[in-house]
Amino acid sequence: MERVIHTPEGVRDIYGGECARKRVLQKKLHKVFVSYGYEDIETPTFEYFDVFSRKIGTIPSKDLYKFFDREGNTLVLRPDHTPSIARAASRYFIEEEAQGQAVVRLCYQGNTFINSSSHQGRLNEVTEMGVEMMGDASADSDAEILAMMIDLLKAAGLTDFQVSVGQVDFFKSLLEEAAMPEEAVEELRELISSKNHFGVEECVRRQGLCAELTEVFSEMPHLFGSVDILEKAKTMTANAGALAAIGRLEEIYRILEIYGCSQYITFDLGMLSKYKYYTGIIMQAFTYGTGQPILKGGRYNQLLGYFGKDCPSIGFTLVMEHLMSALERQGIEVPLTWKTEVVTYNEENKREAIAQVMAMRRAGKHVILRREGMVP
Repeated sequence: MERVIHTPEGVRDIYGGECARKRVLQKKLHKVFVSYGYEDIETPTFEYFDVFSRKIGTIPSKDLYKFFDREGNTLVLRPDHTPSIARAASRYFIEEEAQGQAVVRLCYQGNTFINSSSHQGRLNEVTEMGVEMMGDASADSDAEILAMMIDLLKAAGLTDFQVSVGQVDFFKSLLEEAAMPEEAVEELRELISSKNHFGVEECVRRQGLCAELTEVFSEMPHLFGSVDILEKAKTMTANAGALAAIGRLEEIYRILEIYGCSQYITFDLGMLSKYKYYTGIIMQAFTYGTGQPILKGGRYNQLLGYFGKDCPSIGFTLVMEHLMSALERQGIEVPLTWKTEVVTYNEENKREAIAQVMAMRRAGKHVILRREGMVP
């Protein structure tokens, strides 16, 4: 029987210059996290199934890599860092409400695994870097997270990008007023997310909603653009929750103007994440050279409650493969911070050559010791 030595579908080897550039880029991005006061955390590559179950609001069960331990418990490879960090933070970092809550800032890097079809060329295993801020429910923390996202993309070398910001509470508030059945809600969510204007109109028409709700739902696929789109949205509904959601976005934008990065921000009220644990703003960063968002995240004020500690939280994740693809296609180099030198030797000068390269290595240089006659 012939041995299988190639990689499975949906995963790949990374080596040589690509691997070196990835490591350099990760180090550079990590410096941005640290500059904002974030501390590192590592969580397990696999967790109990309950950490990523349907009630948590992460990806569907069919897209998880599942297996069993010796006791028969279902384990999964993590598809998403946020629930893992929420679990860990609720146990180790979040103080009881009676003691007061300090703001917890955590950053991470590691691989995630999604067991989906790779027919569209998407990888099932990717490397992610990201942050989670826990204990601050203010618009200031929302703006800080967005400002960090922009600093991160600049540090990577990108100049032409946009961060699109949505607000899931806008949609949720309208849904509460509409009182639609769950099946219709899921259909409407999918249609709005895919910007299917005609599909949204047909779905809403079947529900027999009032004129105001019919209009605002029908317009949601088009409610994206500059900050002016928020003014338009406010004229379309009298729903208090929806208006509060818009007001939050306006406040965040004013703070981002102070940061000096509002020019990178656009708004999209039709952006509805597949992760159900988001409760406020959500965001995605785009640039040309990749069809997927480089950065994505949002506010999840209720997620830690599933692990026993209520705590408002917000975070984002960056997909390294998407970032590196964009940099390559835009012709932006990731310069290596070292040059590898070569010292050759023969039997006569071996002692001197070894002493030389060891001194060079202690001085921080990268050196290959090569015997004369060896192929480079």
